[in-house]
Amino acid sequence: MKKIDVLEKIKEIGLIAVIRGDSKAEAIRISEAAVAGGITGIELTFTVPEADLAIKELVNQYKEAPRVVVGAGTVLDEVTARLAILAGAQFIVSPFFKAEIATLCNAYQIPYLPGCMTITEAHTALSSGVDIIKLFPSNLYQPNIIKAFKAPMPQLNVMPTGGVTLDNMSEWFKAGAVAVGIGSDLVNHQKPDDIAYTKAVAKQFAEQYALIAR
Repeated sequence: MKKIDVLEKIKEIGLIAVIRGDSKAEAIRISEAAVAGGITGIELTFTVPEADLAIKELVNQYKEAPRVVVGAGTVLDEVTARLAILAGAQFIVSPFFKAEIATLCNAYQIPYLPGCMTITEAHTALSSGVDIIKLFPSNLYQPNIIKAFKAPMPQLNVMPTGGVTLDNMSEWFKAGAVAVGIGSDLVNHQKPDDIAYTKAVAKQFAEQYALIAR
């Protein structure tokens, strides 16, 4: 899939599930539940053991599913980024901007979504070929921060992550978000293996996004 196609798909599907887990198997189960519930963007983090193998398995599993896009998250260096790309990751996400990761992703024509907290960081990322920045952690801001960022840089594409909930998601999109990352809300923290819970919550997010995107 070409870089531009991945970027357009992320904007189209709007929701990215940030997947963590104590094992490869658990992360895959949570990912499957999110997709079954309607969140078809998967960011499988490298805090998961054997994350590259989990990504490879998910990419193969959903290769005939046109709305599913699988990427790698919590990518802290260019070595990990390359490992993820070789496993089939269609986009790379990190909690901060790192020029070496941007260079590698540009070479492979893979979208890089780095975490940014300030307009200076966002400008640096844009100057390095980044198409979408991850506003992280977004729970430190109000949604109108996007309008503040876009005032001097209207070309900026923002994906808030960390603190996006069913209660505030519509406000983030109204403020101009092109997508949002959803993490901890997808997991029943009293019972992390409750896959039915993940599917049900994912369905709620997907249904609400469908109304927003009309």
